[in-house]
Amino acid sequence: MHADTKCVHSGADHDAYTGGLNTPIFPSSAHEYLDREDTAYPRYFNTLNQKVLVRKICDLEGAEDGVVFSSGMAAISSVLLSFLEPGDHAVLQDEIYGGSHAFVDAFFRRFGIDYTYAGTGAGDIAAAIRPETRLIFIETPTNPLLGIVDIRAVAEAAKRSGCLTVIDNTFATPILQSPISLGIDVVIHSGTKYLGGHSDLSAGAAVTRADLAAKIRHTAVNFGGNLNALSCYLLERSLKTLAIRVKRQSENALEMARYLDGDPAFGKVRYPGLPDHPGHDTARGQMSGFGAMLSFELGDPDFPVDDFMKRLRLIRPAVSLGGVESTICDPARTSHSKVTPEARARQGISNSLLRLSVGIENIDDLVEDVRQAIYR
Repeated sequence: MHADTKCVHSGADHDAYTGGLNTPIFPSSAHEYLDREDTAYPRYFNTLNQKVLVRKICDLEGAEDGVVFSSGMAAISSVLLSFLEPGDHAVLQDEIYGGSHAFVDAFFRRFGIDYTYAGTGAGDIAAAIRPETRLIFIETPTNPLLGIVDIRAVAEAAKRSGCLTVIDNTFATPILQSPISLGIDVVIHSGTKYLGGHSDLSAGAAVTRADLAAKIRHTAVNFGGNLNALSCYLLERSLKTLAIRVKRQSENALEMARYLDGDPAFGKVRYPGLPDHPGHDTARGQMSGFGAMLSFELGDPDFPVDDFMKRLRLIRPAVSLGGVESTICDPARTSHSKVTPEARARQGISNSLLRLSVGIENIDDLVEDVRQAIYR
């Protein structure tokens, strides 16, 4: 099946009692256990609503098994601590989501795990591998600078060194990018973003091979970051429209990037769909579209970013991304606020950088909203 069809049909468990087409919601946290081999319990990640959701995401990503979580950070922390032990070394892209960066800095050395932040180039990542390296963590496109990593090259370097590879595929979604087919071992999503897509859910997911999923599930059971039945149902429902939402959002983002790039009132525009983006060719080779996220700066460095955002009428200044509505934020105060100023400067995240999550609205209305905000 094509991805569009998988979004609608994969994993579904139809209601045999009423004949309903949707998966029933089973909110019970207590289940009978006598004469049963596998008693369901939400914290064990084995309820029907959790399993249905895993099957759909696995089908979309080409994975065997996985775990759904209560947030993207629950997925990231559970995955990383499933495969790293005291004395191990990890290589992580420096240019990753601020929450991931903050988690690593706060906990890895406390647990006796050494780590190295590497540049976005596959060569930089490969050069950081040591004999004791056990895991490589990447993100592409990156948040918020839209950097592109050569996934296949990283996967090949990792396999030569016997390292496990983990990718945050949130920005691309399984509609635009299939990391497992390019050699990656574990794929993570913040389901709060595009998988949910309506700015009303907090969720996460990690999908991979069956043996690796079992290890992740063992860790997750002890951490307790499970997703409740109602949220599972809502996320399953949202996934049915993932393909059409992401395609529309990506088309809009490309048009928005072209407008911003051609208007002298705006400064540097970061979007992999623009031909002069340093990762453009790599993105074309590993993505079926360039995504719905972009970042940019204002052309006048003295123009306060808050004033610009307050002038917007449709695009809402808000934390998070990936919803059907367009939102904007300055990462230095939001997604990367927990990253040190030194790390932000090293990555190139200035106080004037704006991150735009493009929604499904009419693109002419969105362009006009940005235009009037800068010129009025």
